Amino acid sequence: MTIPELYKLFLKYPKITTDSRKMLENSVFWALKGDKFNGNIFVQSALKSGAAFAVTDEKKYQTSDKVILVNNSLEALQQLANYHRKQLNVPIFALTGTNGKTTTKELINSVLSTQYKVKATHGNFNNHIGVPLTILSFDKNTEIGIVEMGANHPKEIDTLCKIVEPNFGLITNIGKAHLEGFGSFEKIIETKSELYQSLIKNNGTIFYNSDNPILRELNKGDKTVAYGQNDEAYLKGKITTVNPFLDVEIETFEGLKTEINSKLIGLYNFENILAASCVGDFFNISIQNIKKGIENYIPENNRSQIIKHKYNTIILDAYNANPASMKVSVNSFLESYKNNKILILGDMYELGKYSDNEHSKILKIASDTIKTDTSVKLIIVIGKYFKKVYTNEHIKAGIVHFNSASEAETFLNKNPYKGYTFLIKGSRAVKLEDILQSVL
Repeated sequence: MTIPELYKLFLKYPKITTDSRKMLENSVFWALKGDKFNGNIFVQSALKSGAAFAVTDEKKYQTSDKVILVNNSLEALQQLANYHRKQLNVPIFALTGTNGKTTTKELINSVLSTQYKVKATHGNFNNHIGVPLTILSFDKNTEIGIVEMGANHPKEIDTLCKIVEPNFGLITNIGKAHLEGFGSFEKIIETKSELYQSLIKNNGTIFYNSDNPILRELNKGDKTVAYGQNDEAYLKGKITTVNPFLDVEIETFEGLKTEINSKLIGLYNFENILAASCVGDFFNISIQNIKKGIENYIPENNRSQIIKHKYNTIILDAYNANPASMKVSVNSFLESYKNNKILILGDMYELGKYSDNEHSKILKIASDTIKTDTSVKLIIVIGKYFKKVYTNEHIKAGIVHFNSASEAETFLNKNPYKGYTFLIKGSRAVKLEDILQSVL
């Protein structure tokens, strides 16, 4: 079946699912394959559960006229998404980056939604499967689409841009993450900048942080919009207070000013707020609605959440971690809180040959901190990667290591701390959220 023919079917049944366990009535089940799964084996069960049609790329599963055979299911899904994008011709804003892309995406969505009908990537559904499904969720009522793009290998952003064909975009920042897949920091820069190249090629508009030297150097487009603290920025801003939430003053190109009292913690969220404010101002969102959109956003899903209990305050940032995000989280925590601090840091994953060096750097920061900052009462590090570089010197410094979150939980249950502020930061695989009950 050709893509235009598939598209006619999609218009009749616009709900596409790749999970046979979810609600399937009147949907199209799209069978995808991966290294450890084969969705084709669920074609029949999907149809029995109410799917109107199923798409497969293995002929043996084409057992009725309700099963559509294609050469490659993933490629067909991506081609269908691009075809749909061209039929709708909706303006699309794309963003990528090492840190902050999901938060920035949610902030932009919250700001633009005050005056437009907006659809955006759900959660961090930002890969080669999630991006086409996001595009296919846009409909004729969508006035602006927002697409988050993630990557852990070279050329992935280029591939996603060919599906999305964005009109506007930004890179939040570029740091050391997924080094195992990229191979080097230079390859990360090259891959992230593929969004800029796509926008330049298609006469799109680039938004960029003019305070960031890497992004300033990469930005070679003719249509650019800058945000930052310097006078050249289209939208300027400054931090007014951190107690513990971030309060920011923004100033538009026309000279309008307002203070935004966000529900975000961490100094690193300053640039995310500026990015969303800049995008909002560019799309003619009133300064009152920019303020409203950002102030209404409350982070969740273990992303920079602040949890207050009668005994302790917990900063939970256990969704992901890489060297850049770990350093800014620790530094921001140390600057923002003055008394009775405890840090619980988990392994950083997907660093490959750089893992030992990067974990050693974090332990060096931890050692220096516990020696010089008397308000830090305890630092715990967790996981196999920290264990590889954990030495007697770290033990002498007072840093405690555990192999797993459950071991740390046992320790904290036996040694309860009350009247403290905790930072809990690490990669999702470490499952640091399991510690939460032991520190409440």
